[in-house]
Amino acid sequence: MHDHIQDKICVLGLGYVGLPLAVCFARKYKVIGFDINEDRISKLKNGFDETGEIDRKTLEKTSLKFTSNIKEIKQANIFIITVPTPVDDFNTPDLRPLKLATETVAQVLKINDIVIYESTVYPGCSEEICVPILEQKSTLQYNKDFFLGYSPERINPADKAHSVENIIKVTSGSTPAIADRIDQLYKTVITAGTFKANSIKVAEAAKAIENAQRDINIAFVNELAILFSKININTNEVLAAAATKWNFLNFKPGLVGGHCIGVDPYYLTHKAKSLGYHPELILAGRRLNDNMAYFVACEMAKLMIKKGHNSESIILILGLSFKENCPDMRNSKVFDLAAHLEDFGFKVLLHDPLIDEQQLSIQHQKQYIKTLNHDYKGIILAVNHQVFAKLDFTKLKDKQAILYDLKNALDKNLVDGSL
Repeated sequence: MHDHIQDKICVLGLGYVGLPLAVCFARKYKVIGFDINEDRISKLKNGFDETGEIDRKTLEKTSLKFTSNIKEIKQANIFIITVPTPVDDFNTPDLRPLKLATETVAQVLKINDIVIYESTVYPGCSEEICVPILEQKSTLQYNKDFFLGYSPERINPADKAHSVENIIKVTSGSTPAIADRIDQLYKTVITAGTFKANSIKVAEAAKAIENAQRDINIAFVNELAILFSKININTNEVLAAAATKWNFLNFKPGLVGGHCIGVDPYYLTHKAKSLGYHPELILAGRRLNDNMAYFVACEMAKLMIKKGHNSESIILILGLSFKENCPDMRNSKVFDLAAHLEDFGFKVLLHDPLIDEQQLSIQHQKQYIKTLNHDYKGIILAVNHQVFAKLDFTKLKDKQAILYDLKNALDKNLVDGSL
């Protein structure tokens, strides 16, 4: 097979997925990192990654070129698209970033170029939505002049053990020869190995169900948490007992946010509905998980009222990102929790040293506090960042205060409520 080490790769979208991937490929290939966010590009050029995924030393050493100028990506022959695929306020797939990136590539597409998508989509999306844009804008013909691939991202933000090269990569291509070519390309940088799917649609579906499966499993234990709170037993004690069985799946209750688990199932259900099938289990899981912030707010309100705190009392929420030790606030359900507590009349303050305060909405910036300084009537540990391990909770709260531990991370004797 022809040695493709001469390939020039362009990665479009330099977020949590694109940047580590581009850095990884740049160890063996000529790589251009493209992003429409000029501020992001200038920070990366200066060795600063605000997502915290790539350290300064790596950024300064990498041969990766950064640009927001479309002219500079013309010489690439492989384009890898890693833009976000969120949902809108109605939980419908928002394909605007995907379409925009596709239009960008279409402007510079040449004969024999390959376009690979890594963004999470529904099965069929790459060929049904993206190919027509590529053909129309470039006037080239699919599978004759240019080719397609799909290799879903499996990046886990803030997880240094599961870096891009350590996770098995699913690959696929629009023809058998291109599927082989793309598989070989990823094999050169992914030490964990690759898995070549039979078609682009199969690879797209695999990605969508990975997160839907996790979502449903968490929904199940969340439903148990609601039930066990009514029975007045501790959910984690029940789970610990059940987990002694060899095939029990060990999931924990909690708020489900982030750019994947809380979003990807909607891509699958969107496709299902377009085919006249209304999914039962997937949407039930989503409803349950989306409702957990309200459940926690109700539990907290009950505990506060029992202790005689009125609705003017201050409740401090610790942690705003969607997962621990990570600054990513996308689709974080902590903000829903804050809103529900405010609906009950409580005054809510937010604290998280890991996030960029400037990324908060104006309303949340007003609630945000940098330093913790007085006795709070209620405290919720919403995200178990390592930095919170140093906090002295006995000092933070007054004697009558309520401490709610969403993460089951604190001393049981200190805690008034937990999931």
